[in-house]
Amino acid sequence: MAQRTEKEETEFKVVPETITLCVNNCGVIGNPATNNMCQKSRSTPPRSPEPVETCRNTTAEAAAAGSEAAVVTREVNRCSGCRRKVGLTGFRCRCGDLFCAEHRYSDRHDCSYDYKAAGREAIARENPVVKAAKIVRV
Repeated sequence: MAQRTEKEETEFKVVPETITLCVNNCGVIGNPATNNMCQKSRSTPPRSPEPVETCRNTTAEAAAAGSEAAVVTREVNRCSGCRRKVGLTGFRCRCGDLFCAEHRYSDRHDCSYDYKAAGREAIARENPVVKAAKIVRV
């Protein structure tokens, strides 16, 4: 088993006559089926020539960019009914406003959302009317 015949060894040594390298000069053997490209070069998208942008950032532009970052303010979440800070515990109503735990129910604030009409539309959408064909009497 450890000793193989010369015929068995030469069967496994199939070397192509000409070895072509990848066309992208990456040093890997290219495949003729993929236009002599290696697997890595074939899977990466071709690079488009991008214009090189020069660094033209002046101190005035840098100062303007810094002032824009300072202008960004945090929105304080407050109840629309009592203007109390609610933070993360605020409840967003279907009318679009934010409320505290006390004013979160539609009867505790003047909610403009019509729950009855929305319920009717949802039921009509989920349960379409099915009509059977008329029976013809003979």
